[in-house]
Amino acid sequence: MRPSLKATPPQNNFKFEIFGLEIFGLEIFRARAKIGIMDLIIDQIGGWARLTLNRPAQKNALNTALLAALADALTAFASDPATCAVLLTGAEGNFAAGADITEIEHKTSHDAAADPRKGHWAAIRAFPKPLVAAVDGFALGGGFELALMADLMVLGPTARLGLPETNLGLIPGAGGGQRLMALAGRARAMRMVLTGEVIDAATAHDWGIATHLADGPASDMAEPLTARLATRAPLALMAAKAALIAGEEKTLALAEERARFEFLLDTNDKAEGIRAFRARTRPEFNGT
Repeated sequence: MRPSLKATPPQNNFKFEIFGLEIFGLEIFRARAKIGIMDLIIDQIGGWARLTLNRPAQKNALNTALLAALADALTAFASDPATCAVLLTGAEGNFAAGADITEIEHKTSHDAAADPRKGHWAAIRAFPKPLVAAVDGFALGGGFELALMADLMVLGPTARLGLPETNLGLIPGAGGGQRLMALAGRARAMRMVLTGEVIDAATAHDWGIATHLADGPASDMAEPLTARLATRAPLALMAAKAALIAGEEKTLALAEERARFEFLLDTNDKAEGIRAFRARTRPEFNGT
């Protein structure tokens, strides 16, 4: 059973921290990591909430525990009438520098068939209310895929975005290539995915990937934007989001992209890509 956010009305500066067990007014979320590791920090402020990815030593890389906590939080906020919009950001200057390589290294296509991450990604995408991403620093691989699931994306000047999975002998596994193509077009998506190119904030904004470009930290613009969304007609915003996403995703080959990602998990090229990444050397792929 997923946690509920029905315990008390929201309060200013209302805060709890998943995994740290510092809870005020809400039921506790399921612990998915060692107690004391606060990988996801949640602040509820008036009619909106801020979720902060908090693994700064790993540049907020999305391991399964963090992705699960994020999915649980959004599922709970989806049924909370007091929360009308959510802001997603990262701690200490980075959004999320991809998936956790240690989890991918030994994963096979057989493992992927029962991978809980697929359900977590689906829960994030199913969040029915406005979701804003405030992106500073790295948003790479799974981190960029997460930002692409947001409805509005605010980039700070330090933001660097990319889908460099082909450097590891893989491709995006959570729909990132498809969503990038929908926003930036086939040519630019091919350019980024095939070459692993990382682009800056101004380029991403010019290409239509981001909706807003901030002069300073992304949250300085994203927080008042999220607060403003929380004052608008909630049913209308949810209806608009549902209609726009339904229209977009009818044209996307999301299942095809995922299936090809899972196939690549068994290849020697994936193993070589991760080996070279760890050794900081150029990979020697052989097409097997």
